Amino acid sequence: MRLRCAVLDDFQKVATEVADWSAVADEVEVVSFDRHFDGEDALAAALADFDIVVTLRERVPFPGSLIARLPRLKLLVASGMRNSVIDYAAAEAHGVTVCGTASSSTPPVELTWALLLGLARGIVEENNALRSGGPWQSTVGADLHGRRLGLLGLGKIGSRVAQVGLAFGMRVSAWSQNLTRERAEEVGVELASSKEELLAGSDFVSVHLALSDRTRGLLGPAELALLKPTAYLVNTSRAAIVDQDALLDALRSGRIAGAGVDVFDIEPLPDDHPVRTAPRLLATPHLGYVSQANYATYYGHAVEDIRAFLDGSPVRRLP
Repeated sequence: MRLRCAVLDDFQKVATEVADWSAVADEVEVVSFDRHFDGEDALAAALADFDIVVTLRERVPFPGSLIARLPRLKLLVASGMRNSVIDYAAAEAHGVTVCGTASSSTPPVELTWALLLGLARGIVEENNALRSGGPWQSTVGADLHGRRLGLLGLGKIGSRVAQVGLAFGMRVSAWSQNLTRERAEEVGVELASSKEELLAGSDFVSVHLALSDRTRGLLGPAELALLKPTAYLVNTSRAAIVDQDALLDALRSGRIAGAGVDVFDIEPLPDDHPVRTAPRLLATPHLGYVSQANYATYYGHAVEDIRAFLDGSPVRRLP
């Protein structure tokens, strides 16, 4: 009897198309789900008959309570090599091997600039007006050249966002708690003297920090109040870094010019979530990692992980 493998959150129905699963086809039956299972009870019921689960990023939590309800589960594959919503101790205790995949930083860099440019030039508003017979030109675009781009975080993604900003002729500065002047100079950007100075002096602010205890809620009401009324905020990192209620208040009151967001406190967003109707917001449904090349890597490596597990030599084990 073949093992059964569930692929979660395959919204585009491409998991079995972007990678070659033939290496495990004789031993594994693959079933992809194009809808999200909301809550532990729904997940436990849907996955009860599966031996392997492939999960996408950190959208689906696997706490110990869920793992305990999946006695058939033997292998859990998570895209990327870092996942904060899997209880690794519980997985080990229940004999579940956890493996990851490689992940490219290129797609989130590109999406960051798609959001920033879309905000700056009113792309969505102008496109909607053009297609619906609305006004011919109703916005005045914000310039990038000569403006200051402030980056919260200058790691793998932040440094590449910085390079694009420099190519646009922007003044780029960065801040994080451990960022050194040497690192900033290596990338070719200024080191902001403080988080507060970066926020108050930037025309565009983009978040590129990992979520941790010290970055959770890093931008709250007081920090958002420092932004210029003409400033734009972009977050393609993690929703919890920015106080969601404070951001909604800033958008509704017009205290900032706009925000571009790809990450949310609940994913997928409920139909009645206030983000869906917030003004001055350009939002995408967590597309930062969603690209053809990245998906080919995720699912191609998932196949390799499954094959290696079947052969008794798991690869890319987490944590």
